[in-house]
Amino acid sequence: MGELGLLGSTINGYGCAGVSNVASGLITKAVERVDSGYRSGMSVQSSLVMGGIDEFGTQEQKDKYLPQMAKGKLLGAFGLTEPNHGSDPGSMETTAKPHPTKKGYFSISGAKTWITNSPIADVLLVWAKLHGTGKIRGFLIERSECPPGTLETPAIKNKNGLRASLTGMIQLDECPVPEANMFPDVEGLRGPFSCLNSARFGIAWGVTGALEDCISRARTYALERKQFKGNPIAKYQLVQKKLADATTDAAMGTLAAIQVGRLKDKGEAVPEMISMIKRQNCDRALHNARVLQEIFGGNAVSDEYGIGRHVANLFVTQTYEGQSDIHSTSPLSVRRVLREADKLSGLILGRAITGLQAFV
Repeated sequence: MGELGLLGSTINGYGCAGVSNVASGLITKAVERVDSGYRSGMSVQSSLVMGGIDEFGTQEQKDKYLPQMAKGKLLGAFGLTEPNHGSDPGSMETTAKPHPTKKGYFSISGAKTWITNSPIADVLLVWAKLHGTGKIRGFLIERSECPPGTLETPAIKNKNGLRASLTGMIQLDECPVPEANMFPDVEGLRGPFSCLNSARFGIAWGVTGALEDCISRARTYALERKQFKGNPIAKYQLVQKKLADATTDAAMGTLAAIQVGRLKDKGEAVPEMISMIKRQNCDRALHNARVLQEIFGGNAVSDEYGIGRHVANLFVTQTYEGQSDIHSTSPLSVRRVLREADKLSGLILGRAITGLQAFV
C-alpha cells in the first residue's frame, strides 16, 4: 500500500499523494471490495494515526513519522477504546503523570483493547487522561523506546470477523514517554473524534465496496445455479428482488459518500453528515449482504463463496468507530441534525435532477 501511494493519501507533502477526499474514498471502496480487514489496516494507518499527526502534531513529529508511515516503513495503531469503556471514551481509565525518575517524561499506565495493528505497530497513538487535570491528551509511543515490561500488545485471536487484519490490546505499565511525544495543543475528545470522523468517512465508502462484491458474487452464483427444470435461479423474481434492493442501496450509499466527500473537500462537511452516512451505509450493507446470503442456500457457509466472510466483516464495521445505535443518538440538537440532513439530501437530489435533465 505504501508503494502504491495509498497511505495517508489526502495529506499534502511528506511523500503522501495529496488527493481529494473523494479520490481517497474511491481508494477505500476498492480496497474493501477485496476485504474489510485490508481497509481497516489501511484506515487506521492513514486516517487515525497519520491524520492525527498531520492535524495535531508538532512539525518535528510530522517530519519524524509521516514520511516513513507514508511508505509503510513504520506502522501505526490508535489506542482509544478500553476494556471497560467502548462507546464511552470520556470515562477512560488510562492515565499519564509526570515520570517519578525521568525528567521530561510522562509515565503512562492503562489498557486499550480491540486495537487494529497493535501487535505489529511501531508507533502507537494513545489517548490518556493527564493526572491532576483529567484532560485527555494524545501521546505517540514508540515501541522501540519502551523498556521491557512497560508495553505489551497481545493479539486477540479466534476472531470470526476482520480475520485479514491483526487486532490486539495495548497494555501500559508505567511506560515512559517523552513530553515531546505529546500533541501540544489538542485537549479532550476533540482530538480522537476528529481522527475518528475521517475514519468513519472512509468506512462509509468502504462498506459500499464490500456490498458491491457481495452483489457480484450473488449474481454470478444465481446465473450458474440451475434449479426447477434446469432454470438459473436468477430467472426468478424473488432472487431478482434481492439483487435489485442491494444494488439500489449500494448506489445510493455511494452517491451520499460522494456528496459528503465533495463537501469535505470544500470545508463544508460537518460531523453529523459523516455520522449519517457511516450509520446508514453500514446498516444497509450488512442487511443486504445477509439477504444475499440466502441466494447461496447452504453454500453460503462455505469460505469458497466468500459471502459469509463479507457478512462477518460488515457486522464489525457496523459496530466499531461508533456503533449504529450510538450514531442515531447525536448529542447535538435535533434541529441541527435535521438541517444538515436537509442540506445533504437536497444537494444529492439537486444533482440527481440535473443529471436526469441532461440525460433526457
